[in-house]
Amino acid sequence: MAFCFWVLLLFVTNIVLISAGRSGVVSQNLLQVKKQLKQLNKPAVKFIKSPDGDIIDCVHVSHQPAFDHPLMQNHTIQMRPTFHPEGVLGESTIKVSSSKSSKPIVTQLWHTKGSCPEGTIPMRRTKKKDLLRASTIKSYGKKVHKSIPQPPRSSDLDFISQSGHQHAIAYVEGDKYYGAKATLNVWEPKIQQPNEFSLSQIWILGGSFGEDLNSIEAGWQVSEDLYGDNNTRLFTYWTSDAYQATGCYNLLCSGFIQINNEIAMGASIYPVSGYQGSQYDINILLWKDPKEGNWWMQFGNNYVLGYWPAFLFPYLSDSASMIEWGGEVVNSESEGQHTSTQMGSGHFPDEGFGKASYFRNIQIVDGSNNLRDPKGIATFTEQPNCYDVKTGKMGDWGNYFYYGGPGRNPNCP
Repeated sequence: MAFCFWVLLLFVTNIVLISAGRSGVVSQNLLQVKKQLKQLNKPAVKFIKSPDGDIIDCVHVSHQPAFDHPLMQNHTIQMRPTFHPEGVLGESTIKVSSSKSSKPIVTQLWHTKGSCPEGTIPMRRTKKKDLLRASTIKSYGKKVHKSIPQPPRSSDLDFISQSGHQHAIAYVEGDKYYGAKATLNVWEPKIQQPNEFSLSQIWILGGSFGEDLNSIEAGWQVSEDLYGDNNTRLFTYWTSDAYQATGCYNLLCSGFIQINNEIAMGASIYPVSGYQGSQYDINILLWKDPKEGNWWMQFGNNYVLGYWPAFLFPYLSDSASMIEWGGEVVNSESEGQHTSTQMGSGHFPDEGFGKASYFRNIQIVDGSNNLRDPKGIATFTEQPNCYDVKTGKMGDWGNYFYYGGPGRNPNCP
């Protein structure tokens, strides 16, 4: 009987110790979450509740996360670029059309509820549930490794098995590039798994495709993991070491310096295109300031958003070596089949205007700071039966391409 008592006592003690251990781990995680939220969410002079559930904080421009970086302590904010690329004027920010003519309209959903005052920037507030969705607290706001489209240079490359990311892109290489521009229409693709995403963007690339890769990225995306919903959102990303330790989405780490008080990184774009319905598009310009060396982003004709400081990118200090435009999805194959996550509109490029997603007026910035048509445009997709890309050139669309697809279908099992 005494033996049974001691066994029972030992069993109960172990349960208490395990529970205490688990409680300690939970408490530690909550402390980490609280610390990270304080780091990400800066004191606001005003906040705005967006209809989609977002809270937009109006944060003083000098209090944004970029200035947490030790090399930014004495940085003087560059409030405007020294030079604009020639030929940038004449395009509005977002357009609507059921034909190929259009007019400007609302850009982000939170605009319907207010605006941020001069001297502040709008920041999408990160919530506790955002951090708890991430695989680790430290990984929140970061891409996984090897999520860059690398057009094959030899027959032995197997990019799909390397990353689980799939692409349908147009690209140029073999020259010096000082920026890129495009007008891309906006959709709300369906995502199969919460850990998958679908995006459409421009990539500015320097370095090799090894661990030294420098990348500046901007476009629109749908990512439940990152945002907690399936809304289409404006985003940026950067890395200077191929997504290993540096970089993040939007303003979720030190990097991008925003100067604009009207557009919020990571906020919903509204409205979006409909199949056989009205088509909405945005235009994005990324370019290097030829005097200061910083890399700038402009959204439409009216919004110069801010810049990435030159010191972040050793392999973009002179110029980029490759420009890419197009779509990307995560194919997790969670059920042993190709994902049904859509790219673009979820329809193949052959369906054309009003049905397929497009990039038009794709241009590069040359060494004279002029926008011009790219030479030698090539295309790349890992599995054209899942997602494809078709290029063309015509009239006021200039160089363009349709791209995307449904993912899993009878020809993409």
